[in-house]
Amino acid sequence: MAVTTTPAGLKKVRGPVLGVPHLLQLRTNPIGHNRFLREAYGDVYRINAFGTRLYVTAGADMAEQVLVNRDRTFANGPAWSHFIGPFFHRGIMLLDFDEHLHHRRILQHAFTNDALRSYHSVMSPHIRRNLVEWEGVESPRLHHLFKALTLDLALETFVGVELTVEEQRQVNKAFVAAVRAGTALIRRAVPGTPWARGLQARAFLEDFFRSHLPAKRRDGGSDLFAQLCRARSEDGHEFSDDDIVNHMIFLLMAAHDTTTITLSSMAYHLATHPEWQDRAREESVAAGDVDYDGILRLDVLDRVMKESMRLCSPVPTLPRVAVRDTEIAGFHVPAGSFVTVSPYMNHYLPELWPDPTHFDPDRFAPDRREDRSHRLAFEPFGAGVHKCIGLHFAAMQVRAVLHELLLTYRWSVPEGYRWPIDLTALPYPRDGVPVTLERLTP
Repeated sequence: MAVTTTPAGLKKVRGPVLGVPHLLQLRTNPIGHNRFLREAYGDVYRINAFGTRLYVTAGADMAEQVLVNRDRTFANGPAWSHFIGPFFHRGIMLLDFDEHLHHRRILQHAFTNDALRSYHSVMSPHIRRNLVEWEGVESPRLHHLFKALTLDLALETFVGVELTVEEQRQVNKAFVAAVRAGTALIRRAVPGTPWARGLQARAFLEDFFRSHLPAKRRDGGSDLFAQLCRARSEDGHEFSDDDIVNHMIFLLMAAHDTTTITLSSMAYHLATHPEWQDRAREESVAAGDVDYDGILRLDVLDRVMKESMRLCSPVPTLPRVAVRDTEIAGFHVPAGSFVTVSPYMNHYLPELWPDPTHFDPDRFAPDRREDRSHRLAFEPFGAGVHKCIGLHFAAMQVRAVLHELLLTYRWSVPEGYRWPIDLTALPYPRDGVPVTLERLTP
């Protein structure tokens, strides 16, 4: 069959006519259906989703072109704003180019090594106290337990405000509503719809942070909220009240949800591969009570974390908008097009990852380093100037929680269990990952 071409002799991007059936397949069988679409339509194909046409790319070379974005062809802000802009207005991920760089330079002061050490010292006792309480949980589901724990840690290390259980529940409910609204099919404030609930959640979160802002500016503290209040760029610029509210809402969401799925993925794979759980526990027992620098030296745990993030990318799709006509791998992409890179898909490409569906943390061992098969073979935190600014915080928190979990419990799942991943928005297990917890002798 002849290939339809566009001006300049570039290939025209093709794709399925109907979007909804393919979205359902991508939600329930992401790897298999992505493979089908790539084989049917090529390394760049289009699909209609959430009221827009998406140009989907497959492969590390295209991921590098789009995410590293050396010629500033692709913008982050308009892409993410289409999905979550009304709910995470002017978060760092929704800014571009010089403005993004300006805000990022100020934000970086909240993620220095000294700041991370401070956050770790605050969160460690909270992790231990929280995990002890899991012993009394009837029919524990790890994803739900991790979600409650990461919200508690985020509020403690990021916000530094004491909240009642009910206040924590309201904040958690607001973040869930805001994240889910981004993939709503009805994208207007129709009462009772996810979009309307997302807007209500945003208003609640704004009121929450604004109510605590004067005291935080006055009293300071070791939390991220206080860090943003006093952060200054090299040329003396600081954040306005609006900046701080916007960044806190976005960063708390990012720290809460993406960390929860990474913890759930690690715990799931360690439950289904008990030999790796034993190896990780031996390392943690030998290390004992560790500080921030000690956490970074837990090599087995680091490899388990990376492999778990490869198999379940916390942010499965990274959208951009082309600001001018361009080409990707010989395909024509018109200005204004939505272009997506999918870490979830790329982490399963057999040309980058041998036996990609197999859980094998040793692929990150020094003598193998399959993640170096390409500069962007491994991209769970994105790449380029928009690479996750909190990646070192997230990695530290994940290691700290799993280290203490390994010291406190042994956990298992039923024989043959496979977690049901839902990719409606950010990935989550629909059943919460039911486990059996066995308390270890202190």
